[in-house]
Amino acid sequence: MSSVIENAPYTRFHKRLALACSGGPLLDGYILSIVGVALITMQPQLHLSTAEVSLIGAAALIGMFVGGAVFGVLTDKIGREVMYTADLVVMIACSVLSFWATGVWEIVALRFVLGMAVGADYPIATSLLAEWLPTKHRGRLLGKQIIAWYAGSVLAYLVGWAFIQFGGADSWRWMLSSSALLCVVFLVIRRGSPESPLFLAQHGRGEDAVRVVKKHLGVDVTARELLAGEPEGDERLSAGRIRVLFQPEYRKRTIFCGLFFLCQVGPLFAMLTFGPQLLESFGFPSGNVMSTLGTGLISAVFLIGCYPALRAIDTKGRRPTIVWSFGLMIVPLLLLGVWPAAPAAVALLALCAYAFFCGGPNVLDWTYPNELFPTSVRATAVGFATSISRIGAAIGTYLLPMSLTGLGTGLTMILAAAVTAAGFVACLLWAVETRGVGLQAAARAPEPGPAAAQRAEDRVPASV
Repeated sequence: MSSVIENAPYTRFHKRLALACSGGPLLDGYILSIVGVALITMQPQLHLSTAEVSLIGAAALIGMFVGGAVFGVLTDKIGREVMYTADLVVMIACSVLSFWATGVWEIVALRFVLGMAVGADYPIATSLLAEWLPTKHRGRLLGKQIIAWYAGSVLAYLVGWAFIQFGGADSWRWMLSSSALLCVVFLVIRRGSPESPLFLAQHGRGEDAVRVVKKHLGVDVTARELLAGEPEGDERLSAGRIRVLFQPEYRKRTIFCGLFFLCQVGPLFAMLTFGPQLLESFGFPSGNVMSTLGTGLISAVFLIGCYPALRAIDTKGRRPTIVWSFGLMIVPLLLLGVWPAAPAAVALLALCAYAFFCGGPNVLDWTYPNELFPTSVRATAVGFATSISRIGAAIGTYLLPMSLTGLGTGLTMILAAAVTAAGFVACLLWAVETRGVGLQAAARAPEPGPAAAQRAEDRVPASV
């Protein structure tokens, strides 16, 4: 990769692009969280069973599984810019149509398609952002994308609370359709965002790549310089093929990214989607706005925990940050598992502690997949990791209401701790260090034998 991009100064262009790319995570946080509040008035009005509530909560996550897998591959084949706004148009349509939904299956179908569009946005936006960022700022700005997720989640609970207070029995319709307004905002912000110069150069559009670098960074570069360090031959021709992710040189990275992401968001999404119901199981008044505001507080702590983690990945490194974070996340879940009768205040504090410790994996959710794979399959890798994570999120979200009813709060929290412990083991075994390493160098397939270990050590600063 040309030093022109890796060593470029951080400018208004990078700030605007990072803001534009944050639209997907923010909408994801908003869309997944608002349904948990909407169900408070939707359930009695539509006479929903527990299974129907679970299905509505999980529908968007199942859609994300499909969207991430399919559109990640497509993004590596046809480009990042081509689909950069189309997914927002789909989100607007589904959000608006949700207002007139009359039955369970209409809501489920709309949220499934909505989830597909959100799932598509992750590989599109984060791969585009990673391929424009200077090395010094890459970890921080990719990590900040998750802050947008929690900002969207907090906003959803605040908007949901306001609609419950003033919207009446039909407030759930306004809640589900309110995401259309956010989509329009980001549709405007994304106007004029350029294609990735790495993608252009790799797909035979060298002149276009040179032109966009000159326009947005103000410097000259050649297509050959942009492709320095990228795989050649058969690897490049395999653009957008999932099978590349399971070749021997990338297999461990693929398993690691999918597994830690899955083990993180399984309990997390279930907690945020059905946060009010979870807090009610610890003694918060049933159907009270306090449980909604309490879940909003937990979402805010999730966001706050990202800030020290953002600093840690650039000072301590990616690997120690994610290993320690997963280890600490287990503690409050175990506490609530062995003490299910804990007072509501203690339960709220424990869940806030879990939210704070989640900062490490949160800021690495899209950093690791973007750093560990080459341009030809970068969006495919991000989409695949996102899809795998949404399997865990969908299962956790679908099962949480039934688990609270059938197994009880204590056993439910112990199961969440066990899933988190599996993520801790995955990080301990396979997390690698990419701090201070150029994008192509970090993504280069590891070679077998001691020579590869020495080469990797030479690329990492001595302070790591």
